[in-house]
Amino acid sequence: MGDMARRVIGGQTALDRAGVAAHTGAAYSTVNHWHRHRARFGFPEGFHHDGRDWFWLDDIETFHTEHQAAKRAELTKVDRRGNPDDLIGSGTAAKILGYRSYRNLPDTLLNHPDRTTKLPDGRTRRLWFRRTVWAVADARTGRQSTGRTPGTTGARKPHRYADDPRLQAAIALLGEATAAGRTNHGLGNELARRLDVTPRTAQRLLAGARALADHPVTTYDEEPAAYRY
Repeated sequence: MGDMARRVIGGQTALDRAGVAAHTGAAYSTVNHWHRHRARFGFPEGFHHDGRDWFWLDDIETFHTEHQAAKRAELTKVDRRGNPDDLIGSGTAAKILGYRSYRNLPDTLLNHPDRTTKLPDGRTRRLWFRRTVWAVADARTGRQSTGRTPGTTGARKPHRYADDPRLQAAIALLGEATAAGRTNHGLGNELARRLDVTPRTAQRLLAGARALADHPVTTYDEEPAAYRY
């Protein structure tokens, strides 16, 4: 995969596959998946030019706006009540996100608590501000198109930036954009300025934030009493 490519062809701006990935914040493999199953996703067919597949920028923006809206429709309802500065535990965080179990919390939260406390038995209780949980909820985009063939199994590899402390800034920016009704256009450059990193690193952080924020509900058990808050 080469660098992001954007070119004016016949007076119109076009993107190749790497350009689509950078513009939408999706992984390159996801763009391939969208194109391979374009009848299912409504992805533009594109055209071949100068040895590459190209897609009109306007078509990509229309597709991505509709795709994101469809994915958001799958998400659980978020409870916006309460003080944003309240510290809450995993059980309450799960309820805010509309999950029936703390085990459904996304790695974005589980791996990045705002506070931790030690329990008498030596275990660690993770705590978050309500505003953090809301930001994660706002960054969700629905079920991920991973690029894997439907029906295949196997553990999903953690994103390369899963443990990066800069991920919270990416999550917060996605939440701000969603709340303001903005598209993803320009978010990479904005995050790059905030963190003083390259635009490519910023795009990867944004992709990691989206990947970690998506977490479908699959279990219905209860949180152990020691972890309730």
